[in-house]
Order: sequence, then structure tokens, then C-alpha cells
Amino acid sequence: MRLGIDLGGTKIEGIALDGDGIEISRRRIPTPVGDYQATLQSIHELVEHISSQAGASLTTPVGVGIPGAVSPKTGLVKNANSTCLIGHPLDRDLEALMNRPVRLANDADCFTISEAVDGAGVGEKSVFGVIVGTGVGGGVVIDGKLIEGKNAIAGEWGHNPLPWMQILDDDHDERPGPKCYCGKFGCIETFLSGPGLSRDHELANSVTLPAVDIVRNAADGDAACVKTFTRYEHRLARAMAGIINIIDPDVIVLGGGLSNVERLYSRIPELWQDWVFSDYADTKLLKNKHGDSSGVRGAAWLWD
Repeated sequence: MRLGIDLGGTKIEGIALDGDGIEISRRRIPTPVGDYQATLQSIHELVEHISSQAGASLTTPVGVGIPGAVSPKTGLVKNANSTCLIGHPLDRDLEALMNRPVRLANDADCFTISEAVDGAGVGEKSVFGVIVGTGVGGGVVIDGKLIEGKNAIAGEWGHNPLPWMQILDDDHDERPGPKCYCGKFGCIETFLSGPGLSRDHELANSVTLPAVDIVRNAADGDAACVKTFTRYEHRLARAMAGIINIIDPDVIVLGGGLSNVERLYSRIPELWQDWVFSDYADTKLLKNKHGDSSGVRGAAWLWD
């Protein structure tokens, strides 16, 4: 029996899986935004609910995916979009509250574990999982094992600068890039996240549209949205070429809201050929299998 929790900015999802990875119980509840103690209590109550529904032991361990990481130096949460988590020993606090063993991992790492173990990347030696949604994150799994790194930041490609910044159509200059919440300029996340796509369209057209509308309008042939999304594709291809040049994974699995754009899976591998340091890049780009359930499933797999 495995128990997993996906702690998001707006919702907390819990799942119980049997030994074969089959879902037994699942539930979602709202996240108490900005309230650390209430978040602890909500996770505790959710774990007790799914554990009871699944008939799990009172001491069954729990894996928790979070929008951040635990510092190997301090044992405290760092780099979290949900800022109320920062500076707290979340795993220790949860263990004390629930009287269960707890393991934490970055939510993008959990996504990658899920897709590597029994998702789109199953059977592949090396899998890079990519999240493109409200933020941009990533994770690395090799031979079925999560690579966390010395500083617990392996796969954080979203906070590298966009590679090969250039002047695009209509003198659209990418340099130095937008300011990121991390304090730097030109991070991949500022270009490739949903808000980044919306910001780019507004900058070029003085029109504010959410990412989902830009994608839909581009598919319908709207000229301005086509230009915006073409820029997005070129940037995504360059950013993924950087991943391939460093890790050279067998497969890149795409997740997050923008992973639902089907044309990316043919278009991006065509474009990245110009940027990968090889005569040809055979890397596969695949859509996730488990959708927005990958994160919570991966959290459950942390105790495999």
C-alpha cells in the first residue's frame, strides 16, 4: 500500500495505491492558502481519510509532493511558490502530527517518477519530466531512480536563462528577458510558463489574453496569436535542446496545462534539431499518461 499527497497552491490531492499501482482511494480538498498550520492539519485529515477508505495501516508511510524543495543544509523548505512553506521543517512537522514516516519531493520530481515508473516513460533508461503550466519545473529519473542532486535542485531547468536569446520577428528582442520572482532576469520560466506566454502576447500586441485563449485563437488562425505561439514554440525547442545537450535523455515527458497542445509533439522535435549538438536528435517528446494525477501518483511512489 502506498499513500501520496500532492500539495498545490490551490488544492491538496491524496491518493492510495495498491502494490500494482492501482488506485484504491482519491480525494481533493482546497489548500488553506498562506496558512502553514492549517495546511498541516488539512494534509493530516486528508491522509486519515484516504487511509481509512483504502484500509491502510495506521503507520503506512506517506509521500508528499511540494512546490519547492527541502534544503539539504538546513532541512527546511526552500524555493517554494507557496511561500508559507518556506523556512519550515515540513516533513518533520507532518511526521509528528500524523505519527507516520514522511518523504518530501519537489512536485515536478513526483511527476517525473510517476511517468517513468508506469506512465509515458515506462521502460526508458533516462526520463526528463517537464512541467509547463503556472510555473516551469523538471525532474530527472535514471534507471527508475529519482536524481535529486547535491543541492536538491536537479531538473530545475526553469531557473536557467533562456538559451540563445535573439531578436525574433518584428524586432522582438528577447534580451535581457523579464524579471523572475527568483530575482534574476530571463529565466526560462518567465518565457515558457502560462503567465509568461500571456505576458509575451501582451508585450507584442497590447492585448491581455490568458494562455488558454492564445492557444485556442492560434489554432483558429488568429494572426497575432499565431505569431505569439510560434515564438513560444521556438523558445521551448531551444530550452529543451539545452536539456538534451546536458543530460541526453531517452525521452522527455511533457506535463502541465500547456502539455495539452498536441502540435507541440511534432513541432518541437523538428525545431530542436537546429540547437542540439548532434548530427540528429532522436530524443522522444511524449505527452504524459496520467495527466494532473501524475504528481500525486509520483508522491505515492516515493516509498517504493
